[in-house]
Amino acid sequence: MTVNLPKEVSNAVNGVWQVTQRVVHDPRTTGVMRAGPRAAAFLSRSHARTAGAGNDDTIVPVHTTPGLAAQVLLDEVLIAAFRNPRLLPKGDDFANAAADISSALVQFASQGWLTNPASYHDAPPAPEDVLMEPGRVLGMRYEHVSYPSGWEPHEDEAGRDRWLAHKANHTSHAWIARSPEPSNTWLVCVHGFGLGANALMDMRAFRAKQLTRSGVNVAIVVLPLHGARSEGKAMGEGFMSIDLVDSLHGLAQAAWDVRRMIAWLRHAEGAERVGVFGHSLGGSIASLVAGLEDDLACVIAGVPVVDLPDLYRRHSVPDIARQAESLGVLGPAGDAVHGVVSPLSMECRVPHEGRFIFAGLGDRMATFAQAHRLWLHWDRPRMATYGGGHIGFFWSGVVRQLVTDALVQTGLASTGPVSQEALAPL
Repeated sequence: MTVNLPKEVSNAVNGVWQVTQRVVHDPRTTGVMRAGPRAAAFLSRSHARTAGAGNDDTIVPVHTTPGLAAQVLLDEVLIAAFRNPRLLPKGDDFANAAADISSALVQFASQGWLTNPASYHDAPPAPEDVLMEPGRVLGMRYEHVSYPSGWEPHEDEAGRDRWLAHKANHTSHAWIARSPEPSNTWLVCVHGFGLGANALMDMRAFRAKQLTRSGVNVAIVVLPLHGARSEGKAMGEGFMSIDLVDSLHGLAQAAWDVRRMIAWLRHAEGAERVGVFGHSLGGSIASLVAGLEDDLACVIAGVPVVDLPDLYRRHSVPDIARQAESLGVLGPAGDAVHGVVSPLSMECRVPHEGRFIFAGLGDRMATFAQAHRLWLHWDRPRMATYGGGHIGFFWSGVVRQLVTDALVQTGLASTGPVSQEALAPL
């Protein structure tokens, strides 16, 4: 028997059905549903690897606790939530990205940048047209500094025009917090993906108030296509995309902007000792700068991403990863091209005693393996590990101690140990 529903009811039923279909087929939905099993599988593998480590000192033991399990699950849920269908590649995106990689590979090889990655990067001059606007946050004064970035991809480089079309990105921005007492030491900080929109979040992430109390001036550089440089789009949109050439340009410009800030601090602010400190994507950039910039007192790489193509392969929706790899986007060519912005392709110029890393043993976003690779590449400097996920470092006592020791031992902090109270959580 056929039932004829009123038009209004029929439209409502169809609407509910369409919404249900979108939710069911949304990669975020399937990702969240798989978060639990993926977290359990990771913890199981970690336990087995720890049990079989023996005397292998390159394997860091992972001891499963309720707190670790909770943070691993949180990371998996966040990874799923970031898979916005609107931002996933489609149609000709794969072919265009592959064409860019192929073009870049030819040019980079001919210029010698593949064999000497550091030569891809030019040393920036100190900016002259610097604007400074005062502000106040967390009960402390700060300055919003802006100036022309001045960075451009090389002539005829794949993706050059597309990158330069981001007009707001032509201006660099930074937050500066000064020590209450006169100081010539500076810590240049680089935030993670999706931040940079306001001073409050970035100052809290780096505990700028506590750092300045220890006698260190702080400058937090806003990443390309973030904050005021994002043109009103989602934070970082266009930076982390399937077109690895765009990601490469984002990392290269970020390194330039950090080095330009360092040049300005030395030229205009009388900085005598400068360190760099980054979280997540910012950890990659701090590590890259440490392979390009001379005379840095220290580098602190927090939960760093040092191999972006590998991270894409890990976190992409399976169908997207397969298409990207089959077309040559996420393959040997992409890896080779991205080598010019990988800290793993360059020797660290910071003395061994000035290198510091921290990482979460349950980090499912940047993954502990990335930090571990950097640790090996940097000849096993001091590394602090904590039993948590990607953002768990903020509450970690061992991470606070590492930062404290890095500042004191390299002469950035005032004489004497920085008190744990000074660097305690906000």
